[in-house]
Amino acid sequence: MKRSYIAIFALIAVLSSCKDNELFEKEMYKNVVALISSDYHNTFQEVVHLTGEEEIIGYIAASTGGTHAPEKNLVIGLEEDPEPLAKYNWSLYDADERLYAKLLPEDKYEIVDYKIQIDAGERTGRAMIKLRPDGLSPDSTYFIGLRATDISGGVEINEKKNTMLFQVLIKNDYASQAENSLYTMTGLLNEMATAANKQLFPLTYNSVRMIAGNETFQSTEASIARTSIILEVDEDNKISIKPYKDIQVTQLNNDPLYPNIFRVEEAFGRKTNVFLLKYEYTIGGVTNVIQERVEMQVR
Repeated sequence: MKRSYIAIFALIAVLSSCKDNELFEKEMYKNVVALISSDYHNTFQEVVHLTGEEEIIGYIAASTGGTHAPEKNLVIGLEEDPEPLAKYNWSLYDADERLYAKLLPEDKYEIVDYKIQIDAGERTGRAMIKLRPDGLSPDSTYFIGLRATDISGGVEINEKKNTMLFQVLIKNDYASQAENSLYTMTGLLNEMATAANKQLFPLTYNSVRMIAGNETFQSTEASIARTSIILEVDEDNKISIKPYKDIQVTQLNNDPLYPNIFRVEEAFGRKTNVFLLKYEYTIGGVTNVIQERVEMQVR
């Protein structure tokens, strides 16, 4: 009798174990779709190299989990949704709206097809997006808020990865918004030796913004307008120096050591971006003459 009870309990344990294994395997085999992004607020960075062309191509991607690739096509829809950006701004900056990231203006992008298809036998799919980055400010953070939806009626979407903040960052040959393009400056200010670090900001495919002379950088709109100049590089690497906004600046040419040119110097297998500049600038009624070498190793 005792042996019969033991056999019954053993059978129940085996059946229970088989059921648990069945559920586990079923869960493992599930093809759950997620938008591809980082774990940091579901952000994805698209670094766009400014070229002067009207449109640049990027992609929004999705992937599926599961033990095996799907046996049939999986199709999800994409919707623009401002809610992820609102949560991002509030969690990082609370009520300080001066620091808020912005939605990318509608005229700066076009999502070609608002759906992503992961083909049978594949793990990933993507949707094309056309970006028009000219005119974006390097001082602002831009996102497209997106949400994935099941438009085919049979796709399970990861609830933690059903939104995305698609970030657009700009760069050119001289500076990048994705990295701190920190240059070192050495030279003469009013014929006195001077040195400083300067961050350059991309504006267009052939121009950057920089603080004049050895002025102090402050990341406020008024300070940037008051102290910043534009360096525009032509096809022959000659530089035109222009005011960014409020500053008064005059380019001074014909100095053989500071001929207002850009060049890439190579030595010992390393490349360095170099600006050799001379100009006069006036801030608050005070005029200074600066001769400067502004450089950064690029590789």
